[in-house]
Amino acid sequence: MDKKTRKERKVSFESLPPAIRDGLTEEEKEMFLNADEWPEELFAKLDEFIIKE
Repeated sequence: MDKKTRKERKVSFESLPPAIRDGLTEEEKEMFLNADEWPEELFAKLDEFIIKE
């Protein structure tokens, strides 16, 4: 993952409502910020914030 993508993910993560951010486990936070692919469970938790193409 390149620097631009990491920066965009960090900005996206920080823009989530605090209740959502605080509801993620440390592992989920790490996946949000760094994983090439997210597991379905993470998509489910963030469903209302994901824009589908």
